[in-house]
Amino acid sequence: MIKAEQVKNLRDKTGASMMQCKKALVEAEGSEEKAMEILKKKGEATAMKKSDRTAGQGIIEAYIHANKKIGVLVELKCETDFVARNKEFQSLAHDIAMHIAGMNPKDKEELLEGPYVKDPETNIKEMIKQKIAKLGENIEIGNFIRYEL
Repeated sequence: MIKAEQVKNLRDKTGASMMQCKKALVEAEGSEEKAMEILKKKGEATAMKKSDRTAGQGIIEAYIHANKKIGVLVELKCETDFVARNKEFQSLAHDIAMHIAGMNPKDKEELLEGPYVKDPETNIKEMIKQKIAKLGENIEIGNFIRYEL
């Protein structure tokens, strides 16, 4: 029997819906670690399904480093303005801009695949997949530019 507290803990860690967390815990026979892997795989499948959809909305995020010598503009695209106004989507855009400031990727491929500046265990591509699974829309990075004095 899966307890509500287990579902809540998994939701807090992954951001997945309560129902998705419960199903993953049932499938994993109560193991939180296995449930997290199940959710990750399902999130990747969801991201693949949505990758063909047009991302015609989004935001442009600006980030200026604390030393005022590095600045970044990044375009993060999604399917609807509803998601573009979502705090989690905006937070993702901010994290990507901060990552660009810190890592100075030469192109989009390096940006997506390189280790994330705040957590080397993940990368921007994985972060985007997680948000696609959570928000239910295709998300992609458009243009970005980094300035440095």
